[in-house]
Amino acid sequence: MNTNDFISGATTKLLEGHRTFIKQEKLNAYPSKEKIIEILRKIEMAVFPGFFDKVAGAMAQDIWLSHLLEDIRIKLTQEIKTAMIRQEDNTSAELTACKVAAKLIEQLADIQKLLQKDAQAGFAGDPAALSIDEIVLTYPGFYAVFVHRIAHFLFTENVPIIPRMMSEHAHSKTGIDVHPGAKIGEYFFIDHGTGVVIGETTTIGNNVKIYQGVTLGALSTRSGQKLAGTKRHPTIGDNVTIYAGTTILGGETIIASDITIGGNQFITKSILK
Repeated sequence: MNTNDFISGATTKLLEGHRTFIKQEKLNAYPSKEKIIEILRKIEMAVFPGFFDKVAGAMAQDIWLSHLLEDIRIKLTQEIKTAMIRQEDNTSAELTACKVAAKLIEQLADIQKLLQKDAQAGFAGDPAALSIDEIVLTYPGFYAVFVHRIAHFLFTENVPIIPRMMSEHAHSKTGIDVHPGAKIGEYFFIDHGTGVVIGETTTIGNNVKIYQGVTLGALSTRSGQKLAGTKRHPTIGDNVTIYAGTTILGGETIIASDITIGGNQFITKSILK
């Protein structure tokens, strides 16, 4: 067999298969996973200056941070535009991308405050922690929450694909699967974390602590896409602790505030006071 014919034939079949499956011609109309991870890393540096990178040389910290934020804005704008161009024309996608990226930069200080509260909750809730610095630098649960805070912002701005790329990066790195649509309050702490699953329509109040292996999921997914847009996952009140291995399912399931759920429970009904 002629090698050129072999390669040419395989190329044609792969492109035909791709276009049939995706039903669009653009091969490059997707954000880059590598660039999204890079953007997350830079945001982490911006939110916690000095934790994950050192200020270059003798450069003043404010100048360094300004340059970093501008770099984030430019890179994020491009990736959002790439994501949006599948559903908007080029001009509209660029305008949307510029607006959303700028809005995220403007709100990073608010996200920073939320994350500082999450770190404080982690330190207060874990006697093994030596410092808040240790929480920020090393705890997988905190990293998953950091990524979620960013991904959730983009999700609420109706940016496609990128929020899920971010959450799945955190999932692969930590073993913690938090859908970017989940609404999570202040002072949230995931202890240990491996195997935690938090579904898209979950609502979590303030000062909630959950342990490894907890699932906040849907009661049934047999209807698949027919359930899209409905409340499928539980609501957790304030000051709730959920111990390891517990599964709580259903959009009508409510765990009232100030309740502690023991380990290895299977819950499909509300627990109210």
